[in-house]
Amino acid sequence: MEELYNFMAWGDYNKRMEELAELALPEQWSFEGRNDFGILKNYMKYTFAKLQREAKVYINDKHCIFNTGLFTPYYEDIYVYAETSPDDYADWCFKGFLTGYELGALGIADFPERADYFSDPSLLVFDWHCSVNVQYKHILEDEHNKQRLPELILAANRPINYLKGTIDTDIKKVIANYKLAVPQYFNGKIQLLIPLYFSKEEKPDLTLVLAKMNGYCQGHACLTMETAYSNARLTAKPDSSWLVP
Repeated sequence: MEELYNFMAWGDYNKRMEELAELALPEQWSFEGRNDFGILKNYMKYTFAKLQREAKVYINDKHCIFNTGLFTPYYEDIYVYAETSPDDYADWCFKGFLTGYELGALGIADFPERADYFSDPSLLVFDWHCSVNVQYKHILEDEHNKQRLPELILAANRPINYLKGTIDTDIKKVIANYKLAVPQYFNGKIQLLIPLYFSKEEKPDLTLVLAKMNGYCQGHACLTMETAYSNARLTAKPDSSWLVP
């Protein structure tokens, strides 16, 4: 499987991402305080990887096409269109982000499908009937998880009490309003993100990752807000009051 950045000759890749952001439905594609289109780059990277696994990158001896999964303001699919490259370092040369109409004008009739992230819609919704099991040891002792925790947790005499109390309370908030749970795509699976509020009530500090099993959920990791948003954006723009870029 090849990385999107190396798959074709893009010219100025940053400029290409800027062009795509301008063509697509209005959306914030950089995290607050930045202007690097980091969210869009992450989205394109993993969307292309998913399309390769699903064999949805259309290639013949003249051109290469794939569906970005994004829409214009007129809800037209946006495709990446490339032609064979004269350069040795890349097989393909990027030509443009085109709509179905524009591809049709080139005599192209077969349009690749979007990436498919889920077949079971029930995975996208939190079910309050499901019990939640949390792996506190992993969250508190695994170095990757531990470094994400706020200092007030790490400095507490008994961090488990603080962590468990916060998670229990915030899960009850999701039970009261199931729409607070936001789906994310990670490692080939749909999971749910739960906001965790350790300090300011109006702004979550981390997210708890829940993996739905048969009648219960496993909570095994906490993610930063940026990582959570990037993962969630792969499936759809999060329609959430708390998970924002």
